[in-house]
Amino acid sequence: MSAVIPETTDLSKYIELRPYGDVLRPFIRGRKLPVVFVANAQQVRGLSISELAYEYAISEEQVHAALLYYYEHRSELDAQYAQDVEESHAMYEKYGRANWEAVLARRDVNPEQS
Repeated sequence: MSAVIPETTDLSKYIELRPYGDVLRPFIRGRKLPVVFVANAQQVRGLSISELAYEYAISEEQVHAALLYYYEHRSELDAQYAQDVEESHAMYEKYGRANWEAVLARRDVNPEQS
């Protein structure tokens, strides 16, 4: 008798999909923390599991789940992230720093408008 190994792991205890714009994005369950943030911090900054847990105030189990979810859906999440970066650059080009500073200046004059 051989053991059946599932192709994917049920991570719903730790990960939830929520609407973000017109797509569903994975977040740490009960938190406003996208899975891709945890994965990027691990890749770019080289943080360990315990450092990621401390950095984001989540359990090590949540970190493991986020990383596993990321690696199981890497191409999709990387494509979403690249699109987000592209949209962010487009918004910056469209509105620029000068416009952002004007928004902040108006907010300082009349804080209840923010």
